[in-house]
Amino acid sequence: MNDTEKEIIEESIKALENVREKNPLTNCITNYITINDCANAILAIGGSPIMGDDPREIESFIEIVDALVINMGAITKSQIEAIKLGTNYATKINIPIVLDPVGVGISHLRNEIILELIEKSKLTAIRGNMSEIKAIARLIDLDEVKTSDINVSKGVDVSLDDEISKENLKYNGKIVKALANKTNVVVIASGPIDIISDGKITYACENGDSLMPKITGSGCMFTSILGSFCGANEPLIGSIAATIAMGVAGGEAAKYVRKENSGTGTFRVKLIDYLSKMDKELLKKEAKLFEIEV
Repeated sequence: MNDTEKEIIEESIKALENVREKNPLTNCITNYITINDCANAILAIGGSPIMGDDPREIESFIEIVDALVINMGAITKSQIEAIKLGTNYATKINIPIVLDPVGVGISHLRNEIILELIEKSKLTAIRGNMSEIKAIARLIDLDEVKTSDINVSKGVDVSLDDEISKENLKYNGKIVKALANKTNVVVIASGPIDIISDGKITYACENGDSLMPKITGSGCMFTSILGSFCGANEPLIGSIAATIAMGVAGGEAAKYVRKENSGTGTFRVKLIDYLSKMDKELLKKEAKLFEIEV
């Protein structure tokens, strides 16, 4: 780990401390499948969740929050209206907006909404799996991605061909960086290795565990705490810190599960436990962050 990477980890520790000190109020327009876990993850990391998604009051909620999280997991007609009203108002009053483009590429409706959010809202960060990031790159005609490179996702899961590995890290890093540069948004691609870029500098994080995609909601929880980190910090450091924190919590939870010979239900609970136990010593000890030259 070089001096710059060590400095980024120190800044990430400070970002975690900022979340704990500021207790950012984070409004999540998210899906009913994982809403409880998302709220508990925010509480565990030190934020304060509010799950307002009624279009009749969403602007009132945006008035008081520190960040807005949009999760496209199981959208309803009412939520779509709230998403549009909420992001428009958040853009107007400069509230950070984090987008989780779940299932982009699956339907025309999702593509249309996500493209509209990218073009008309001032997004702070986009977090998705690599299939979703590629699908967005295709929607906005990103030169670095060819139509033939886009794989069809398995529902809302990443295509096996798009899983981030050491072999394809630079190629995928190039796409993430180019998308971040074109949209002026911090982009996080999640996977066995996470990639984070603001369009100028690109980092990879090797924390996490293979158990994380075995439970429903680990990605939704990640996006939710990302909102809290962006509500208390500048976007790139907040995004890096959230990525490390989620990965470290997943890794520690997996160690516990394997030691106790328990299963995915225990892993889900321990993941939230370790988010709540996250501190500077654990983050500094376990962080596996490095810069990618792309």
